[in-house]
Amino acid sequence: MTTTRATAQDEPGLSAAIRCRDRLRALAPGLAACAVAVALAFGIHALLPSLPAMTLAVVLGIAGANVPGTAAWVGGAWQPGLRFAGKHLMRAGIVLLGLKLSLGDIAALGWQALGLIVAVVLLAFAGTYALGKLFKLPGDAPLLIATGFSICGASAIGAMAAVRGTKHQDTVLPVALVTLCGTLAIGTLPLLMHPLGLDTVTFGRWVGASVHDVGQVVAAAQTAGTVALGAAVVIKLTRVVLLAPIVASAGLWQRFQRIRGSGGPGTFPPIVPVFVVGFLAMIVLRTLGWAPPPVLDLGGLAQEIALGAALFGLGSAVRVRELLHAGPRSLVMALCAWALIAALGLGAAWMMA
Repeated sequence: MTTTRATAQDEPGLSAAIRCRDRLRALAPGLAACAVAVALAFGIHALLPSLPAMTLAVVLGIAGANVPGTAAWVGGAWQPGLRFAGKHLMRAGIVLLGLKLSLGDIAALGWQALGLIVAVVLLAFAGTYALGKLFKLPGDAPLLIATGFSICGASAIGAMAAVRGTKHQDTVLPVALVTLCGTLAIGTLPLLMHPLGLDTVTFGRWVGASVHDVGQVVAAAQTAGTVALGAAVVIKLTRVVLLAPIVASAGLWQRFQRIRGSGGPGTFPPIVPVFVVGFLAMIVLRTLGWAPPPVLDLGGLAQEIALGAALFGLGSAVRVRELLHAGPRSLVMALCAWALIAALGLGAAWMMA
């Protein structure tokens, strides 16, 4: 009797262990593919620094999903791990992104610069959202694209998708568009520096105020030297801080709309997702100086690996044939939004001088 009772009591634990083992086995092939892709992206970036590793990760994901030799794996054995990376590793990357931000560096910009950056983000967000509605993009696409373009690319899209409860597949087009336009900025903005008569600091501020992803900002700004790079990174990270209030505002608005529509409180996604709270906690940790340099270095590396794996996973959901069929209107809208934020960022950069 004692043995039988002990075995019965152990069954829930054994069942959980078996489920965990089976889950890990299902995730392993896709996560291994992510690891290989991230290593390859970093390797290419080391050889060609002008190509951001995060952009390369998306491109590799798109290639893997559309090349006949690997498309079957992406749609088959790799899929659970790729979906896990696109959702959960994206959130881990957002949390660790907070370790790159210090409120002291941001405060050193001064109130005028801070006001201009906030204005650029809000105007870019509102303008891009309006363009998305004007071009009749479906579902949450206008909101996701506006968030990605105005704040910090794919990371912001992932955070907004979480608070909106957007399906994974509906984030694919916004991520593809923000990656495409950010890559376009890397090649275009440096060519315009001298025709526009910009000095290195003003150019760096322009890049930081108008390019989408942190890696893309670094790739574009470093073409003008370390002074431009420093100015660009501080401006860009100030935009990233606005991720939390923008996401929280969207969460509150969604809750208000649902309550008004249903007449009751109902069940909603959290106003601020847990991983965004973690992002804010990492900012505080960095600001207070509680994280020593080795921890910051390790956190930065982990953030890039997690985000690279997530972007490879998201890229692997892009089917070029479907994108070409459904994407021309979206592409024109994204290019209009890219021109808008570039103009807003340039105006802010000139006013900061």
